[in-house]
Amino acid sequence: MKTLFFKSLPSTQIYLRDLLKAKEQELPLAIVADIQTKGIGSRDNRWISKEGNLFLSFAIKLEKLPKDLKLESASIYFSYILKETLEEFGSKVFVKWPNDLYVGESKIGGMITNIVGESLICGVGINIQKGDSIFGSLDIDIDKKTLLEKYFINIEKVCLWKQVFSKYKLNFQTNQKFFTHINGEKVSLSEAVLEDDGSLNINGQKVYSLR
Repeated sequence: MKTLFFKSLPSTQIYLRDLLKAKEQELPLAIVADIQTKGIGSRDNRWISKEGNLFLSFAIKLEKLPKDLKLESASIYFSYILKETLEEFGSKVFVKWPNDLYVGESKIGGMITNIVGESLICGVGINIQKGDSIFGSLDIDIDKKTLLEKYFINIEKVCLWKQVFSKYKLNFQTNQKFFTHINGEKVSLSEAVLEDDGSLNINGQKVYSLR
């Protein structure tokens, strides 16, 4: 995957989105910055994190995604591949439905996905630097370029959704002491049932990731 590195950007997602709309780059393409001044987080929040952490957005053509991947569950798919990549380097990170990365009780990052034209954009933020004042941080020391090189190799294997999901489902019990946000409300995952397409069944209501 071609990767462009920047010292500072307002938002890697916005920068990548503008490139796609202008049709100025071939895909797949990744944008990485040492610092973001206006990073985008879940539920229209800002993702605020220190310089030197991972600020990444990458775009893949929809036709290159696994044929059995439901786009509403793309955050789970790419987050879980990132989790497995980090585990290869010794991390104990896990994915909280649908897109948050946790170590123990602390959120250390997350992912959001958006469709732009015929492409999927994935935005990733991870606290690599220790001592973040808002969230936790990754439990290993790792060079960002080394991590990204391995992550992109794993993405380019194009594993089927059912292969990735079967492993995520086994680890879903780690989610059940946490909460998620649905339609602006904080909802416990303790009684949630994970369906095979990545949605949750909560009190009879089927909910997909909207991130």
